[in-house]
Amino acid sequence: MNEQQANSNEIDLNLVGMTCAACASRIEKGLNKLPGVSKATVNFALETAHVSYSEAEISVEAMLDKVQKLGYQAILKQAGGQNSDYKKKEVRRKTVQLSLSILLSLPLLWAMAGHFSFTSWIYVPELFMNPWVQLILASPVQFLIGGQFYIGAYKALRNKSANMDVLVALGTSAAYFYSLYLTLEWAADERAMHAPELYYETSSILITLILLGKLFESLAKGRTSEAIKKLMQLQAKEAIVIRDGVEMTLPVEEVVVNDTVIVKPGSKIPIDGEVIDGLSAVDESMLTGESLPVEKRAGDTVFGATLNKNGSLRIRAARIGKETALAQIIQVVEDAQGSKAPIQRVADKISGIFVPIVVGIAAITFFVWFMFVDPGDFASALEKAIAVLVIACPCALGLATPTSIMAGSGRAAEFGILFKGGEHLEAMQRVHTIILDKTGTVTKGKPELTHIEIIDGMNEEEALRLIGSAEKQSEHPLAEAIVSGIADRGILLSSTEQFEAVPGYGIRATVDGKTVLVGTRKLMQQEEVDIRSAIMSMELLESEGKTAMLAAIEGKYAGLIAVADTIKESSRAAIAKLRGMNIDVIMVTGDNQRTAEAIAREAGIEQVLAEVLPEGKAAEVKKLQAEGKTVAMVGDGINDAPALATADIGVAIGTGTDIAMEAGDITLMRGDLASLADAVVMSRRTMANIKQNLFWALGYNALGIPIAAIGLLAPWVAGAAMALSSVSVVINALRLQRVKL
Repeated sequence: MNEQQANSNEIDLNLVGMTCAACASRIEKGLNKLPGVSKATVNFALETAHVSYSEAEISVEAMLDKVQKLGYQAILKQAGGQNSDYKKKEVRRKTVQLSLSILLSLPLLWAMAGHFSFTSWIYVPELFMNPWVQLILASPVQFLIGGQFYIGAYKALRNKSANMDVLVALGTSAAYFYSLYLTLEWAADERAMHAPELYYETSSILITLILLGKLFESLAKGRTSEAIKKLMQLQAKEAIVIRDGVEMTLPVEEVVVNDTVIVKPGSKIPIDGEVIDGLSAVDESMLTGESLPVEKRAGDTVFGATLNKNGSLRIRAARIGKETALAQIIQVVEDAQGSKAPIQRVADKISGIFVPIVVGIAAITFFVWFMFVDPGDFASALEKAIAVLVIACPCALGLATPTSIMAGSGRAAEFGILFKGGEHLEAMQRVHTIILDKTGTVTKGKPELTHIEIIDGMNEEEALRLIGSAEKQSEHPLAEAIVSGIADRGILLSSTEQFEAVPGYGIRATVDGKTVLVGTRKLMQQEEVDIRSAIMSMELLESEGKTAMLAAIEGKYAGLIAVADTIKESSRAAIAKLRGMNIDVIMVTGDNQRTAEAIAREAGIEQVLAEVLPEGKAAEVKKLQAEGKTVAMVGDGINDAPALATADIGVAIGTGTDIAMEAGDITLMRGDLASLADAVVMSRRTMANIKQNLFWALGYNALGIPIAAIGLLAPWVAGAAMALSSVSVVINALRLQRVKL
């Protein structure tokens, strides 16, 4: 098993030549059948394939060759932005083809005006009515510009499947060759006075409309990946580096780990690293979605692509290239956009059998019209069959899900919400219950000095100086909070002459010749300090979820101080929003019941699971799942990894360094619960959008086929409607890019 994992590789391929969901399905099945391929997923909207394979069993060349044999072209996806080059060429090629097709089809469209009595007022040149002229105009459209449909249909049929190319080739060929037959019959009849009613314009206009729809579709699909383009454009191009005492400007690709990088005010930070020197505010909104700048000083971590605002910084490069936070975000978004949501299986199954069914319906339509409705009228029956073939193209069905996934996950990424796959984007909207870890999720995860109470008659500043100086030697997190809180008040601390940590009790120290005690009731009782006047205040603070510590100076009670891990500013509002969405919110913590309930009360949480060990959190998730609930677990992704993995959805909360965490299915980069509520909103909006697309695509075909079969749609109208359906599905998906969070 380990050897297999060691040999396991993943590649991404760009695919050229797909015309509908049936093409994507065929490539996916073909790749999955190859020995050594463990999983292949094809995304029709992105025109990409993601393949997991064993390097020992199959080569990349063999996979590319398989795609070639199936009738398509596969290009190995490269890093650095070259991937869009071939797509630009494809758009240019389609534009040229469409222009030529329009140029050749317009005279045929003009000639069509001569077929109807209600358009008799339109002047039509006699030349355009000539069957030979129409043949000359229609043939290049049919075989040169439309040759791609014949090639695609041949390759599909050769592989024992059918796709959109088969429908288009059948429909346009029927119109063209029937017109050719009438042309030859007219030419052979010396007595013929007037040209017959031909259908060259039907085949040419159909091909033109299909090309127009495909061009619009390509342009619209390009917009769904705007999030990736925006993220890539954020990267700095150059960096100012100091090497051997010399300051030089280098391309960012040439920066190496441990380089010293200078970032001037107003410049982008080029790499991830640690501030060595300097003080500045950094705008991290492009990564986290948080609008307020973050103050950075020596020892703080900074991320590439963020904007240095007002001070100069010297940074030690820690992560470069693919290791940076931005590169990892881009990778997560690309993976999510290339993945499939479970709801897409519905469309895939339908697309796989759709084309043969449509061909059958078209054949039945022709037979019924020719034999019963309009007996003997071959042209009329053929027209109805062509309309059925064209209106039923399953393009919209294939685009319905992936375009929404691309747009939804991209928009979420702009707000610092990273869905690691389409399946997670779908699952989040089904969540009934959310379990929140307390420390670092509901709370800031960093204790703060919140309360000071010095007895009357004692100088407060002097007492705090002695307490802070005594605690300065301790490495306990609560001591750090005390020292930091006192220092923030501008009080200068002294050196400690003697220091002793009393495990489980507190500390004993000598400062400026005075004995200072800071700790619990037990420490004070042990040292025979009278603390009766402090008991009531202490119990009140503890009921509020704070850790209260008593202080004595020279054997006399001096006052008490309290430290608390305060809740984040956004927690209460976010929890209220989640509850407003009918989601049950539960807080889980290892803290004692009284402290946990106090924090929960402040955050607006009614259900609390206290004194739960890290390994016990997963068991609590399983209990809720056994009740039939879909559970999301939110935590820091390290201590909570078992619970995150057990939950239906694991949500890792944190900032840039947490992006690469594997435990979570969703990463909230902003590090607060407001993003959690936004993730639920984005999931629900995306799924609603997918359902709208599927309803439109399926409803369009369900309604269009019978309308075409009973003769209410001309083939060219059916072609326009088919093109419109695909474009409308993509445009509907693009609405997700305007969602306000």
